[in-house]
Amino acid sequence: MTEPAIFQRALAGEPLDFTGEDFQLINQTVQRTQELLKKFNHIDQTNEQRRATLSQVVGYSVPESAEINAPVHSDFGPHLFIGDNVYVNQGVMFVDLGGIYLGDGALIGPGAMLLTVNHVEDPAHRRDVQASAVHVEKNAWVGAGAMILPGVTVGENAIVGAGSVVTKDVPANMVVVGTPAKVLRRVKGSTEA
Repeated sequence: MTEPAIFQRALAGEPLDFTGEDFQLINQTVQRTQELLKKFNHIDQTNEQRRATLSQVVGYSVPESAEINAPVHSDFGPHLFIGDNVYVNQGVMFVDLGGIYLGDGALIGPGAMLLTVNHVEDPAHRRDVQASAVHVEKNAWVGAGAMILPGVTVGENAIVGAGSVVTKDVPANMVVVGTPAKVLRRVKGSTEA
């Protein structure tokens, strides 16, 4: 099934008119996702039940090797792409309209926020949104309470320190910390590229 054009525009990073007729499709998806996440967070008890419900949210079969812990929150749902062996701890918030891509082996700490949506600066159009994908690449680790802003890529094997606010891409094999996050050092055991 082909996604509606407004969903495709969101993934492409095009501005979205909040008052546009097709924006209602986003609102309908958000409503459906919230109902499914209530089930995921409060009713489902086994990993298999949660995986089945989350698969309904994202629209594909979530890998069996992925572990997504409740509660998890998403404001959209279908643009969350989960690789093999991904681990998501409790209380994570995904704002995924622009696309969140969790590479194989990615770790997301408790209370982390991954955001792909920003509002337009012009006050006359402030409710309009601009989306930009977030990528957490293979074996990257986003620490507890970290915030990843729209358009950021966390490189392979990189580590984002707890509580950091990441405003720019994180190079592979590097540890970043702070607000805004800055490179602290290489990941121990990583090799030069």
